[in-house]
Amino acid sequence: MGRIVVISTGGTIASRWQGTGFAAEADGQEVMATASVPNGTEVEVIDLFSVNSPRLTSAHQLTLLRTVHRVLADPEVDGIVVTHGTDTLEETAFLLDLHHDDPRPVVLTGAQLPMDTPDGDGPGNLHDAMVTAAGARDLGVLVVFDGKVHAARGTVKTQTVAHDAFADPSGHRVGDVGFGRVSVLRLPQRPAPLPLPQAVAVPPRVDLVMHHVDADPLLFEAAIAAGAQGVVLVATGAGNATPAFVEAVAAARARGVLVALTTRVPAGPVTEIYTQGGAVDLVAAGAVPTGTLRAGQARIAVLAALLATPEAERRQDLLRAVLGQQPPAVGPHDVSSAAAA
Repeated sequence: MGRIVVISTGGTIASRWQGTGFAAEADGQEVMATASVPNGTEVEVIDLFSVNSPRLTSAHQLTLLRTVHRVLADPEVDGIVVTHGTDTLEETAFLLDLHHDDPRPVVLTGAQLPMDTPDGDGPGNLHDAMVTAAGARDLGVLVVFDGKVHAARGTVKTQTVAHDAFADPSGHRVGDVGFGRVSVLRLPQRPAPLPLPQAVAVPPRVDLVMHHVDADPLLFEAAIAAGAQGVVLVATGAGNATPAFVEAVAAARARGVLVALTTRVPAGPVTEIYTQGGAVDLVAAGAVPTGTLRAGQARIAVLAALLATPEAERRQDLLRAVLGQQPPAVGPHDVSSAAAA
């Protein structure tokens, strides 16, 4: 079937009991030893780090991104599997997908039950991920869990502890894994990929702020005061807040801060329907609606746009391009220009 590289990053699939709870401890070889390898598959393991995914930072994710690109520079590699904690897997998968420009798949998987648990789901998920990495093509970055194949974009963790942990609440899965093969049900829609971002000493700060009854822009403004270059407003309904938030968004945009607008509702798009602080006014003030992307992935979209160019006036256009709302217009200082040169 081919040569698969498994990149181990920790998570529940690598977790053992620590006396008061579970935490990532096992290395990649130990994780691999729990799973059956598909016939004809040669596996190489890279131990990148071993952390519970709530502890991941943007620096971790960018290290993984560069490692994936380095591995795929070898034409003998047929696909990559990343073992990852489930809590922030959706964010890492989306970041990798935004920069993925290769027909070979990168497949993220993990577990809801720790290592050595009777009837644990990790070994089966890892086996299915290897099958997918060897057999899928031209699908971008994928998430494989509980026999299902999901596109990175739009897929979120929908269950805290159930085995069937991931889904796209606004869409459908890409395929299924069973009997040693992948059945593709649909082709995901993906915008043009971004090139690798330039290395930065400290990734830009991007914060999430949620709207709710009695909410005011205090935390939104505090994020900007703390140095946030981007803020995701997690609004209510189809993307609604209050007139005070509209003023805060306009002030942030005047300072060059990138603002994205999503919703706390599980499914459906952000839509410009309401005024008096609704999405109509927030978008007019400069917030970029994120369609069906929810908070974590909306934040990754903002982060990717910030990393792609130092020019504040270009970042909003790049964010729209990342969201698939318009093609990217290449500027003289964009990472894409530097990469082409």
